[in-house]
Amino acid sequence: MPFIPHTEEEIHAMLAAIGADSLETLFDEIPAGLRAGELGAIPAGMSEMEVSALMEQRARADGQPLMFIGAGAYDHHIPAAVWQLVGRGEFYSAYTPYQAEASQGTLQLLYEYQSMMTALTAMDVSNASLYDGASALAEAILMAVRLNRKSSSRKVLVPRSLHPAYRKVAHNIVRNQGIELVEVPFDPEAGHTDPASLEAYAGQDITALVIPQPNFFGVLEEVDALTDWAARNNAISIGVVNPLALAILSPPGDWGEKGVDICCGEGQPLGIPLSSGGPYFGFLCCREAHVRQMPGRIIGRTLDLDGKPGFTLTLQAREQHIRRSKATSNICTNQGLMVTAATIHMALLGAEGLARAAAASHANSLALNAKFSAIEGVEPLFDRPCFHERPYRLAAPVPEVLRSLAAHNVLGGYDLGRDYPELGNALLVCATEKRTAAEMDQYADKLGRVLRARTEPTCPTRPKF
Repeated sequence: MPFIPHTEEEIHAMLAAIGADSLETLFDEIPAGLRAGELGAIPAGMSEMEVSALMEQRARADGQPLMFIGAGAYDHHIPAAVWQLVGRGEFYSAYTPYQAEASQGTLQLLYEYQSMMTALTAMDVSNASLYDGASALAEAILMAVRLNRKSSSRKVLVPRSLHPAYRKVAHNIVRNQGIELVEVPFDPEAGHTDPASLEAYAGQDITALVIPQPNFFGVLEEVDALTDWAARNNAISIGVVNPLALAILSPPGDWGEKGVDICCGEGQPLGIPLSSGGPYFGFLCCREAHVRQMPGRIIGRTLDLDGKPGFTLTLQAREQHIRRSKATSNICTNQGLMVTAATIHMALLGAEGLARAAAASHANSLALNAKFSAIEGVEPLFDRPCFHERPYRLAAPVPEVLRSLAAHNVLGGYDLGRDYPELGNALLVCATEKRTAAEMDQYADKLGRVLRARTEPTCPTRPKF
C-alpha cells in the first residue's frame, strides 16, 4: 500500500488553519516527563534498495523446504488473484463498518462470506469471524454455557484428541468463569473418541460436548453417534471442523438426527498463507435459534426505501463492540483482511474446486502412507480413516529424526510426543494437494536413510547420513 506524506506546504497550511505555531504546539499539554524524547535506539534510515536487499536476505534464510507439517497450519495452494485483490486499498485499509452508508463494499463481502460458510457447514447462521480457531472454540464454549439454561454444572466434555493448543486456549479463557473442561480419552488403538466411553457421563449434568472432525491426529470421528449422544443427554454439541475437509465430508449441520448446535474452527486452509504462524481467523456458525448468543459481528441484508438491497451490522447492540462489560462476548473485533482473502479464495475455487483440493489432499496422504509402509522402522499408529494427515510410530527418537530431515531441507512433521508422551516416538505427517509424487518420494527416501543410519551399526568406511 503506497505511503503518501504531507508536504511542508500542506503542513504549514494545516497549522495556519487551526491557529497553531508548530507541530510541537499540538502536544504542549503533554507533560515533559511523559514524552519519549530522542529515540536513540532506532537505527538510521535505509534506502529502498538497502531495505529490499535486507528483506531478500532474510527471506532466503528461511529457505524453501518440503513441507509435511500440518497440526493445524496447512500448506495449500492459493490462487495468485486472491492476495492481489486483498491488497487493494479498499480492502486493505477498511475499518469497522459501523457507518453502513460508507461501508457497503466491506459489508457485502462479509455477507457473502457468511453465506459461503453457512453453505459449507450446513448451519443457519455465521458470524463475520473471530481471532483464530482456538479462541473461536473458547467463544463457542461460553456460548454453549449461556444457551444451556437447563444445565447448572458448567461442565464441558472435551476429547483429548482435540488440538492441544485449542484445549489450552479454551482452558485459559474459561477457567476463571467457573467452567470445567472435562477431558475424554481417545481409543489407543483407533485414535478416536469411542462413543461408548461417553456412557460414563450418561444421566449426569453435562453442559456441552466438543466434537472434532477430523481430530488432531487426522482421524475421522464418529460424529453422528457423538452428536446424538449430546442431544439425548441435553448437552449442547460443538463441532470443531477443518473447513476444507467439509468440501468432501458430511457437514456438521447434518451430523446425527438434527445436526450440531454450534460449529467453529480455523479458517487458515481457505486462502491464508502460513506466514510463520499467522495471522489467521476463526469462524463460528450456529442454528438460527441460537443467534442471539453468538459473539462477533453479524451482517444482514435488507432493502432500502427505494427497494435497493443494502447491508448492515445487525442483531447486536453496540455494546457488543465497545462496552465490554455489557457485551455478550469480549471478542469485539474480527480478522477482516483474512476473511476477505477467504471469501475471494472460496469464490474463485467454488464448491468443485474446494472438493478437488480436499480430495487431492486425501489422495496424497494415502500415497505417502503407501510409501511409508515400505520403510522399515515406520508403523502407522491408528487403524481408522484419516483426512490428509496421519500419525506414525518411528523406530528412533522423533526430535532427532526431524533435525536430520530439516538439515536436508525437509520439514518432516509434528512431534506428537510433545503433547502425547504416551504415544512414544510418534510423528504426525501431513500431505496437502501441493505435494507432488517426486516430493513424496524424496521425503520417503530421506526418512528411510535417516532411520537406517540411526538403527544400523555405524560402518567406519561409510559416512553416516
